[in-house]
Amino acid sequence: MGTTYIGEIAALVTSFCWAASSISFEAAGRKAGSLVVNYIRLFLAFCMLGIFGLFTTGSFFPTGAGEQQWLWLSISGMIGFFLGDLFLFKSFTVIGSRLSMLVMTFSPALTALIGFFMLNERLQLNQVLAIFLIIGGILMAFIGREKGKFVFAMSFKGFLFALGGALGQSFGYVFSKKGMGDYDPFAATQIRIITGFICFTILIAVLNRWSGFGKALKDAKTMKLITIGSFFGPSLGVGLSLYALTKTETGIASALMALTPILLIVPAFFKGRRIAPMELIGAFVSVAGVMILFL
Repeated sequence: MGTTYIGEIAALVTSFCWAASSISFEAAGRKAGSLVVNYIRLFLAFCMLGIFGLFTTGSFFPTGAGEQQWLWLSISGMIGFFLGDLFLFKSFTVIGSRLSMLVMTFSPALTALIGFFMLNERLQLNQVLAIFLIIGGILMAFIGREKGKFVFAMSFKGFLFALGGALGQSFGYVFSKKGMGDYDPFAATQIRIITGFICFTILIAVLNRWSGFGKALKDAKTMKLITIGSFFGPSLGVGLSLYALTKTETGIASALMALTPILLIVPAFFKGRRIAPMELIGAFVSVAGVMILFL
């Protein structure tokens, strides 16, 4: 295989990372609140990436980026890490990580559409088919039956929060690719985190919501969950996602990263939840879409 599909592989691994981080952040958010979790995880992720940078480049802070890279990556951080994740983490506390990540599956189509207009990206017919198969399979996996009819029920408020997360992620990806070029994706993630952290600082100060941090920092279980989520989410996961964007089209990378809801079926099964036939069919359809991307 060589490095032919290195971008697709990185995107696929990203979906595993986000499955782990979403479970951790959902549990932490229910204990400490989405705003507290968002803020702490950005700080932890920045430190983790800084340590990684010390070993790989000799610098804890991102260096070597030009003005244009700082501009576009900062915009990406404000849209993705701040606005997008603000909505997404709120949806975790309303409808849970599994349904939230389901709504996030609209992100590949949104990303491909935005990439078409902003980056002049063109997808081949088989790639478009694969993206629709992945999204369709994921949607099938979460459609149930009630009184003989197919239903898809979730809180409308939670849906809107998660949809805001999907929009933030899509625009964040496109602006990241526009500004990153050949810059190190993990250092680029640090730049995005800096912007997100500043935005959250301003929001928390305006809302005067500092009181919840002391309780969270003293709770060992909450901090463990945030630390695990920070490693697999904004550190390793986002770094790999940006790397994937440099090696393949944004629509393809986003579709592979959207497999997270299918992966979340596995821990749900081990928790004793019954897996419906439509979920299994949807999983197979999504896997078929992934296979087409690799043909």
